[in-house]
This record gives sequence, structure tokens and C-alpha cells, in this order.
Amino acid sequence: MTDFDFKSFANLLADEAGTISRHYFGQSLDIISKEDASPVTIADRTIELRLRELVERERPEDGILGEEFGPKESKSGYTWVFDPIDGTKSFTIGRPTFGNLIGLCDGETPILGIINHPILNQRWVGQTGQQTTYNGMPVSCRPCPTLKDAIFGTGSATQINDNDPARLSRIEAVTRYTVFQGDCHFYGLMANGMMDAIVEDHLGIYDFVALVPVIEGAGGVITDWQGNPKTLHGNSTLIATGGKNIHEELMIVIK
Repeated sequence: MTDFDFKSFANLLADEAGTISRHYFGQSLDIISKEDASPVTIADRTIELRLRELVERERPEDGILGEEFGPKESKSGYTWVFDPIDGTKSFTIGRPTFGNLIGLCDGETPILGIINHPILNQRWVGQTGQQTTYNGMPVSCRPCPTLKDAIFGTGSATQINDNDPARLSRIEAVTRYTVFQGDCHFYGLMANGMMDAIVEDHLGIYDFVALVPVIEGAGGVITDWQGNPKTLHGNSTLIATGGKNIHEELMIVIK
């Protein structure tokens, strides 16, 4: 890294995203369906435009990849990755578990991530080589001896059953119990030692880059379904666990 204080700047970006989120939260907003049928609102777009503006001002050579607007190529080797509102469906119905995701890659590798929940006043910050913090305090994933002890989470059954209708059933058969639709909040809870395993598919790059440093900095493991690191141009699959032992077990179960 350079002498620039990336973490402080990322926290500033999260502050800005949170302020805009709170302004729109609880309002009746027009919901636009994108080509993939996922929803987007004026809040998503306003947040991303503001974050892009700040990066352009402070880090004009950096690349930008956001969910709502086109990519900007990096000239510095660093790329900011934004999901302005992760969990837009939750946001539009007034459910506070949506989050703002702020990520930074050095080349292909995620090196800094923030999961920000502005309504819940929760923020996780992860940076390569440092322990993840929750509202400024260090946190760690909890030990989980076997998958039978694991609390498992995913977005929905259809999200992981597309090419294998029995996949969710297999996971549920070997874990303690399942929770659904947590969006990025699940990953913060894992970093706090409250969840043990997460499996997802159909993720965009902006959905996972910020999660990687948070989970790894809390002692967890996060890869694609083949066990490869999640990178700036990684595929859409993801497994996150609080420990390596159950990660390897879980990869066997989902194949």
C-alpha cells in the first residue's frame, strides 16, 4: 500500500453512504427492475454517484466498479468496489438489515472491506494483515467443531439449487439449522462469532469484494465453491465459514 490512509477514507465513504441511506429509508420509493430483474432505487444510485465523486476527488487514478454504473479502469492498480445498498428488497420494505458495501482491491486481491448497516448502527471493517473490527472493537469467528454444530445461512433455496435441486437439502441435513435472507448482515454476524457457514451463488463482484477482508480478518475462510480465492474477477459462487475444518467439509457436501 501507499502512505495514503485507505481505511480512514473507506470509513468516510461508509459515513456518506449511511447518511444517504438514512435519508431515503422508510420512504415510498419508485422501484426500477434491472435486466436481471433485481430492484434498484434512487437511493442506490445517489449513494454510488456520491462515492464515485469522492474517489474521483481524492484518488483520481484509482479504478471504480459499482453495481449501478459502468466501470472505470484503474491506473494506480487499486480498484474501489461498491454495492451502494446490498439488500435493496429489504431496504424498500423498511427492513433494516440492508447494508452499504465498500471494498478495495490491490490488483485482483481484496485488501479492504467495510460492511456498514446505517440503521442498525453496525459497522465491520476488515483490512489485510489486521484483525476485523465491529464498531471499532476487534472480533473473531467462533470455533465450530463439525458441520453438525453449524448455523448455516443463505439467500434462498433457489439461489443455490439452480443446477442441483438437492443441494440445499444436503446442507440442511448436515448442519444445525438454516436461516435465510440475511444479505451482507450474515457476514458481519459470522465475523462476530454468531454464524458458522454461508453458501451463495449468483453474486456480482460488488456483492463479495468487501466481505473477503472482513471474514479473513476475523479468522474465517471465504472462497468460491471450488476453494479458489475470491478476487476482483472471481466467479459468482461463494462459501464462507468460521473455520477451515468445516469449510472443507462443506465443499464436499455442495458438489
